[in-house]
Amino acid sequence: MKAKPFDFAILRQLRKRDGLTIQDLSQNTGVSPAVISKLERNQQSAELGTLFSLSRAFGMNVTDLLALAESRLAHRKTEASHKSGDFTFREIHYGNVRLLFGTAPAGGRTSKPEIHQDDLEVCWVLAGQVRIRLPHEQQVLAGGQCIQFDAILEHTYEVLEDCQVLIVHLQKAKRF
Repeated sequence: MKAKPFDFAILRQLRKRDGLTIQDLSQNTGVSPAVISKLERNQQSAELGTLFSLSRAFGMNVTDLLALAESRLAHRKTEASHKSGDFTFREIHYGNVRLLFGTAPAGGRTSKPEIHQDDLEVCWVLAGQVRIRLPHEQQVLAGGQCIQFDAILEHTYEVLEDCQVLIVHLQKAKRF
């Protein structure tokens, strides 16, 4: 059975969260109670104007409402690999997160701040020891230790002992 691209049952959750009945929501939006009920039960597709009215009633943009209603299916990917400096990375990248499993020998280093967008970077040292140089500080991490910093900052990884690291780039939340 093919999954529907949108599940508007989220409307019921939003309505109840705001303490509204179907009738209240209808009065606030001009959308008929029958249409709201059918949308909440996924028995009808929504027109753009209807989505606009409903999204405004919940204090959000249409795109935000659609993102909540979008049916979430699993996304399967295959890793890619690349070298950066003395590191070898296995990588998986989705829209909002980039995961890099890296290995490097003692004495290795990498510094590629230009590849970053406005992300947060988390480095978890799984084995070995790594020095991370940032503009105003440096941190030495051993296996089992982790650091988070703004990835837009210039930074360098220096390997003090053969290492394995997991680096995660997380998109920063957009303010607007």
